[in-house]
Amino acid sequence: MKRKILAFIFLAVALLIPVLNMVYVGYVKADTPPYVEWVNHEVKIFYNGYILINDTIKINGNMGNFFLIGFPYKYAPYVLRYMAYDIADFAQQYNVVSDVPLDNRMGFYGFNVTLNPQPRNGVFSVIFVLSNSLLRQNSENTNLFTLDFPAYPSLTVDALSCNASVVLPSNAKFVSGTGTVNATNYSANRALSRFTYEPANMTFQLTTDDIQLFTVMEFKREIIVYSMGEIAVSDSYYIRNDSPQQMTSVKVALPPNASNVRVEDEIGRKGKITLGTVSLTLPVESGKSTRFIVRYNLPKGTGFTFFQEINYYIEKASITITLPEGAKITSLSPNSVLPIGTYGVSRDVFQEKVTISKQSVLPLDGFTLELVYDYNPLWLAFRPTLWIWAIAVFGCAIVAIWKRPKVPEVAVAVPTVAVRLSPETLRKFVESYEEKRRITSDLKSLEVAASKGRIPRQRYKVQRKTLETRLAALSRSLDDLKLKLRSAGGRYAELMHQLEVAETELNEVESNIKSIEARHRRGALTLEAYRKLLADYESRRGKAEITISGILLRIREEIH
Repeated sequence: MKRKILAFIFLAVALLIPVLNMVYVGYVKADTPPYVEWVNHEVKIFYNGYILINDTIKINGNMGNFFLIGFPYKYAPYVLRYMAYDIADFAQQYNVVSDVPLDNRMGFYGFNVTLNPQPRNGVFSVIFVLSNSLLRQNSENTNLFTLDFPAYPSLTVDALSCNASVVLPSNAKFVSGTGTVNATNYSANRALSRFTYEPANMTFQLTTDDIQLFTVMEFKREIIVYSMGEIAVSDSYYIRNDSPQQMTSVKVALPPNASNVRVEDEIGRKGKITLGTVSLTLPVESGKSTRFIVRYNLPKGTGFTFFQEINYYIEKASITITLPEGAKITSLSPNSVLPIGTYGVSRDVFQEKVTISKQSVLPLDGFTLELVYDYNPLWLAFRPTLWIWAIAVFGCAIVAIWKRPKVPEVAVAVPTVAVRLSPETLRKFVESYEEKRRITSDLKSLEVAASKGRIPRQRYKVQRKTLETRLAALSRSLDDLKLKLRSAGGRYAELMHQLEVAETELNEVESNIKSIEARHRRGALTLEAYRKLLADYESRRGKAEITISGILLRIREEIH
């Protein structure tokens, strides 16, 4: 009997052991925490030197609705834009909150990504755009560039595998790097520990113009659709040279089917454009800005694609589409516009326009606009009919005036120049004013360099004192020359009045810019309001500078 009981117990234990193992293994598997399977860290440099960091992440398991990522805090002031999206569906973009702590660790600048809904297959990307101030061009050897960047993303969990690389132009040559950065592809399937902290530098050589340090402060595209379907486009660029050398040319974004391409500068002088590269009419010095317009035509019935052809970062962009007189918009695809900015439709008496605006534009913001409108061909005769009526009315008025009794003619006094100025006086004024503008620009560049720690404090004080002394002497000389031109009367007096108005506007704008910068630093002005005010003041400053340039050009023409 005892033997039967023992045999039964042994049999029961033998059957229970596999069952218990299955339950235990299943419990362990169910309790395995989620983790990052791999991360691809890609650093790309845009044509104008701005930096795009793309972190593509594969997660296993459910990490909840929040994912933390960041990099060393030293890069926080250079962050211009960030976004996150499902790699399988770019339209599925996630909300990202910046300046959050990474588990209360010091020294990191964190971002909280809301993964709701969860990305397909657990793969999503986080994009960061950093300022081109992190890419330094050697002033003595302008073929050498040094990139300051985070070598790896900072995560709050370990990653089993990390691939990291810097994408350079095909003809760039790696020179040196710091830390683990020993090549452009410096990490392959490397385990990435949580809270990795590795700022890095990479120096490379580039003998072509595939990278130029400049900022596109404003880009305006105006599209006019004529009554017969012809399309005329004008792209207006407002750029600032951020490199230590002169800028003589710049590559622009052109649709592949563009024809009759031509370029003009801000005063209307014709420029040259070859294979998408604009040769500037005048070299742009370091720290200075310029404007130019690229005009071209597109075939009939062409669809409008925007920002897909660009390879640079744009601070502010706007697009205006003007339809023929009498055309009525019947369909506009707002869903393709809203994700990248704001849009609106304005209606004049006979014409409708579509306007689109966007801050911080990337190639990823490319979209196609579907616009359908009705147009009656009878509107082709609208303008000619108006002209015929206008000519008829004008002719009747001439006949009526001709038949009126004539009155004695009254001599009209035409203002003339009271004193003829010598070419030497005019030349001295123009050269002195240009020198004043150059010194003012040098002072601004010096302030920027000092604020970023590029020059020693003592050297900054000496150079600033020298420039201010020279500027004071020039201002006294210019005051005397202005008095001579104003006293000459006629067109010279009018030019001096216009110059005084433009200078007053310029000084007011500079004062306002300093004021909003101080308010923004104190936190009294939001980033959105600051950018809006800054864009308005930059536009006013640009108009004032164009007015001054035009006045100097007119005086220069008087010399010859």
